[in-house]
Amino acid sequence: MDCPDLRNMEAIHYIDRLSQKMEREKVYGEQFLKLLYGQDLLSRVLGASVLFFLARFPIFSFFYGWWQSQPWTAKKIQPFIDAFQVDSSEFAGPVEQFKSFNDFFIRKLKAEARPFVHGESVAITPADGRYLCYQNIEQIDGFIIKGKKFSLDGLLKDAQLANRYREGTMVMARLCPTDYHRYHFPCDCIPGIARTIPGDLYSVNPMAIRHNLETYTENKRTLCVLETKQFGQVLFIEVGATFVGSIHQTYVPYSQIKKGDEKGYFSFGGSSLILLFEPNRLQLDEDLIQAGLSHIETKCLMGQSLGRCL
Repeated sequence: MDCPDLRNMEAIHYIDRLSQKMEREKVYGEQFLKLLYGQDLLSRVLGASVLFFLARFPIFSFFYGWWQSQPWTAKKIQPFIDAFQVDSSEFAGPVEQFKSFNDFFIRKLKAEARPFVHGESVAITPADGRYLCYQNIEQIDGFIIKGKKFSLDGLLKDAQLANRYREGTMVMARLCPTDYHRYHFPCDCIPGIARTIPGDLYSVNPMAIRHNLETYTENKRTLCVLETKQFGQVLFIEVGATFVGSIHQTYVPYSQIKKGDEKGYFSFGGSSLILLFEPNRLQLDEDLIQAGLSHIETKCLMGQSLGRCL
């Protein structure tokens, strides 16, 4: 498929994996994001100042997260569902069960709503989201956008660990506010403890990322090592973002985990996941490779095929 470059678009476009059609994303809070990351004079002056305080002072995200957890926000749920065409038939319970907007945001789904590909040799997409996948991290390590360089060393804050994955495979998944915000294990594994890498809370929306891919190396994030039989040692990274109150882990460290088991969830906001595989461990599905080479996101559902072990 011939795909236009995401970086050259004002609107956000992605490939819907099920239909293989290019779609335009409806962005929650689009005008606010344009103010923060736009290139007009107002954005460069006012937006930059607002962005600095939002990203550097967690109290803003904490307060916004608290606000979205209050009972009076429940009235926003149905209008949000209608505006963004969220399929409520997938919810584990009725819409009326949600006590606040954040309660809706961290909703669980019926098991049958996200069937996943079985087989030990297949890794699955860990969450609903828009994916950028690179078979070899060298395709993106050092990649420059608007003068900012993505760095594996910066992402991991561990030179020895970065060297281990230098020519490995990278999977980035962006979860927007309309998505199901629980994330799952991509394969059978024994996970370690998730450790926090301190950082800021910049947006991970493409309006922001296209101007600064280094955001992934600046934002607050958590890193967990998955010990697997088929895929070697996999790194699972959750990346915080503007207005994400918390990253919540629901798994038990050092326990035997099955593919598709829940790992955790994000509180209100946009957020991202990054998976890193060692070299020669995972062969990504071809459609994900081709979209990644064009820097076009692919919208996937949790449980779809990500690739096979080598």
